[in-house]
Order: sequence, then structure tokens, then C-alpha cells
Amino acid sequence: MSENIYITEERIEGADDGPLSGTTVAVKDNISTEGVRTTCGSKMLEEYVPPYDATVVSRLKEAGATIVGKANMDEFGMGTTNETSHFGSVDNPAAPGRVPGGSSGGSAAAVAAGEADVALGSDTGGSVRCPAAFCGVVGIKPTYGLVSRYGLVAYANSLEQIGPFGETVEDAAQLLDVIAGDDERDATTRELPLEEGETYADAATGDVDGLQIGVPTELLDGADEGVVETFWDAIAELEDRGAEYHEVSLPSVEHAVEAYYVIAMSEASSNLARFDGVRYGHSADAEGNWNETFARTREEGFGDEVKRRILLGTYALSAGYHDKYYKKAQDARAWVKRDFDEALSDADVLASPTMPVPPFELGESLDDPLQMYLADANTVPVNLADLPAISVPAGETDGLPVGLQLVGPAFGERRLIRAASALA
Repeated sequence: MSENIYITEERIEGADDGPLSGTTVAVKDNISTEGVRTTCGSKMLEEYVPPYDATVVSRLKEAGATIVGKANMDEFGMGTTNETSHFGSVDNPAAPGRVPGGSSGGSAAAVAAGEADVALGSDTGGSVRCPAAFCGVVGIKPTYGLVSRYGLVAYANSLEQIGPFGETVEDAAQLLDVIAGDDERDATTRELPLEEGETYADAATGDVDGLQIGVPTELLDGADEGVVETFWDAIAELEDRGAEYHEVSLPSVEHAVEAYYVIAMSEASSNLARFDGVRYGHSADAEGNWNETFARTREEGFGDEVKRRILLGTYALSAGYHDKYYKKAQDARAWVKRDFDEALSDADVLASPTMPVPPFELGESLDDPLQMYLADANTVPVNLADLPAISVPAGETDGLPVGLQLVGPAFGERRLIRAASALA
């Protein structure tokens, strides 16, 4: 067993029967579980026990699944390596001595290590797809609004979605069938875009005959040479099965990482203001006025990466800088969305390496946050565009896992699942 996969290993039994009866599930520790600690990987919530279940957890229970633990994660979902967790880093079962990816690293590691059949994570800028790629498993980032966010501790509301992990595409799709759908407690959700009798799992046929694949050249620029070679090997395998590819351009992705971090950090600054040491969570033992207690609580309760993002987000939203940074980032987001829509008008799916590099060594990027941010270059544009994506194992480079990312049109999960199942 890989170390530190779970923060809490308390089992939660589901209904006696259902489509997931006998299935074990790891749940990322930013998803609320009634009566069971939900820490978000932070000292701030180290002892927090929610009084309610997230919608996805209620649906898991109703489907008969057994939740075997709350999976480790980067603190409040902020990180690409799973090393910002207050509870320690997770070792990668597929590449010992390497990071499992973040922020849902514990969830991916649980599946890769055989500690759970499937798992749930959350994806704000690649936090399902990155660990799926690094751990050699399948991860799906659904279209924004397909899965309820009720009970997900908020990091960046306009970007994040809960998504499934599985050893195979079909496994992940079966979990998506359970958690997807309209929820009256989340106004951003929509009814399932499925015909009567259709499911996501039954789309995992592996039939890619005639599939048109667009390859954005910008998402190959600067990628590790071994990663690129493995990516093209996977494309060749899809071609052998009847797919065709052509190159496309997404000029806006040059600005996607900058736009993403301005938007995400700004939303995080607002969302994390609720942790004041008064209502719930860590409270510093400080003498003096409320302001001193508030400051001490946040100094003790948050880790360095969370503090960094709160500071930058607060700055971007401050008077005199809102239009200079946040408004421009939103304009760039609209540009990214237009580019994806145009590229998908001539292609069924878009393909790229999920991550431009293989898994980092443990500790390699901790002192270089910019390196960590830039590693998200291929994943964050998808969140800005509110589109679905999937990461599947493409092969290895120097013995390290490499993921293939497929991106589809809004609510085109069945198309992605059909294409991805040709490889996994």
C-alpha cells in the first residue's frame, strides 16, 4: 500500500443492493461525508465533521457502494503534486519515489494501488486528469454542470467539477452514471443529456472508426520529448482502429495558465474568507481583539501554498486592480472558449498529452511554485472552457506513466468515453 493515501479510513456502508453493490470507493477529502471528518488536507479543518452528505456521497450510498476512506489531497485542492497536504505527501504506486499528481492524488493512488475499485476527485484545473496521468489510471472531468457540487468544499466555484477515477474507462463511466444528473441543491446542474435507455458506461465500446481527432499544436510545444513520443504512439493506435487526425490551433491557450490562476486565486480568496476561527475549524488561542485572533487563526491554519493564493487573489480583486487583472482574465477565458468551439467544429475530439512532463520526483517542485503552475498548461484551458475531458493511460516513458487527454464538446461525455475506451 502506498503511504498516506487516506486521511481518514472510516468505512461508510451503502444500501444493500444497487448498481455499485460490492464496489469500494475512495472519496476525496474535500467532499462532505456526514459524521466522518472532511479536512480538505488542511490543519484549518483537521477536526471538522460535516453534518450532511454531499449529493455525490448520497448517490453512492443509494447505489450500494462502500466508501473505504477519505483520500489525501493538496490543501484545499491547491497543488499539482499532492505535497501541500497538511497530512503529508502520497507516494505514487505506479512510480515509487514520484508524486501521484494533484490535487486528487490520494484518489488516483487508491485506484492505482488496488485500495479502492473506483474513486472520486474534484477537478478545478486538472486535479482529476493530472493524477490519473501520473498514476496510470483513468480520470474523467465532466462538463461543468453535469455533476452536483453540493457538499464540495469550494475552491473556485466557476471552474471545479467532481469527477470519477477507475482502472478502466468503463469503470469510471459506471461511477459517472451514478453521480451525474440534476440536483435541486445546485442551480448549476442540468438534466442528463442522454436518450432513454442510454448510459455512459454502455458508450465504452472502443469503436473509433471514422473518429476525427484534432491535435492542438500548442499543447505539444515545450512538452517532454518522451511524453510527446508516447502521445503519438497512442494516436497511431487510434489510427489503426479507424480514427483520423489533423492538426488544429488554439492560439488563446498561450494565456490560459495566467487567466486561470487569476480567476482561481480570486475565487479562492473569497471562498476561504469564511475560515475565521469563529464558526468552525481551527481557532487560534490568542489574546487581544478579534482581528488578532482572525489573523493568528489563518496564519496557523493555512499552509504556504494556500496563503500564497489567497494573497494573490485578494490583490487581483482589490480596488484599482480588478479591471487590470480579473476582468482581463475573464476576457481571456471567453477567448479560450471560442477557440475550443471553433476547433471542435471540425473535429469530434481534441487530443493532447494530459501532462507535458512525467511525474515529478517527490520534493522536486516544492520550492518552485511557478514550475508547478506551468505544468497545468494542457489541463486548465478545459476548465476555462467548461468542457468535458478524460485522461487515459497512453503508455510509458522511461518507465513512468504518460496520459492521453481527450476533450469533447459540452455534454459530449459519451463520445469521449467511446473514444477513450479504445485505449483503456
